[in-house]
Amino acid sequence: MKKQILRALKNNKENFISGEELSHQIGVTRTAVWKHIKGLKEDGYEIESISRKGYRLLKEPDILDADILEIEIKNRYIGNKVIHFDQVESTNTVAKRMASEGAEEGTVVIAEEQIGGRGRLGRNWISPKKKGIWMSIILRPLIDPMEAAKITQIAAAAVANGLMNITHKFVGIKWPNDIIINNKKVCGILTEMSAELNCMNYIIVGIGMNVNMTNKEFPEEIESIATSIRECIGKEVSRKEIIKEVLHSFEELYLDFIQNKNIQKSLDLCKDYSVTLGKEVKIKSQHEEIIAYAMDISEDGQLIIKKSTGEIKKVLSGEVSVRGITDYV
Repeated sequence: MKKQILRALKNNKENFISGEELSHQIGVTRTAVWKHIKGLKEDGYEIESISRKGYRLLKEPDILDADILEIEIKNRYIGNKVIHFDQVESTNTVAKRMASEGAEEGTVVIAEEQIGGRGRLGRNWISPKKKGIWMSIILRPLIDPMEAAKITQIAAAAVANGLMNITHKFVGIKWPNDIIINNKKVCGILTEMSAELNCMNYIIVGIGMNVNMTNKEFPEEIESIATSIRECIGKEVSRKEIIKEVLHSFEELYLDFIQNKNIQKSLDLCKDYSVTLGKEVKIKSQHEEIIAYAMDISEDGQLIIKKSTGEIKKVLSGEVSVRGITDYV
């Protein structure tokens, strides 16, 4: 019922809608409508109420309300179902459990706070309450598990594209899954999957983004290499608007890949936004550390590098730092 009332209010933002009309639309009493309007006000929605005119929505709070997101995202698949939590250990952990229990493709798990957020290589990801976007997307692509790296490319391209539309600043992608603004990390992407030999069960795309944090809110050990959207543009930003932009871009690129077998759009965006290509990079793996020149990104998501010996090599994974970016040591 709350979702129906919100949809009606949002569809009539310029006009009042009477309690009687709402009760007819939704099929409940005017008293029930009034109680839900009262609850929405308590949640932070500014709703003007005038006798004999009805109700009008003036302003929405910056909360990641699942009902509002489902109304506004308007995608074909991605985000049609949003599961919202006040606090979780990790949205990826929750999404993996839901996926194993049969959750539909495109389901988005989102939380106001993570107390056990994870980045790549098992690192902790600081996820303070209502300061960022901590979300995971459940996917069930009919692809070979070897193609999973392409999903990371799609996600990186979608995040960079979405943030460009919001911030109007240059947004960089540090291969394979870090989003950079002003040479500092603003977002990380963690892609995890469950698969058999030649069969993909599901993929989880986790996106952790620092949105409205101030420099003082970053732990000392990362304050020199991390930033937020707020710090980059000088004002608070609507997390909901960022989510909508990112998910719209993601669905467009994802469906092009799944339906048309076309990864080129995502690949081109990853190259256009790249802060890795054309730079000296340091790549650490379990067995070695390589300093090389980043030449290109292959269609399957591998970084093509040229070593000082002249050898050309493809790198699928590893801890990458880029000269000129603050984590290069």
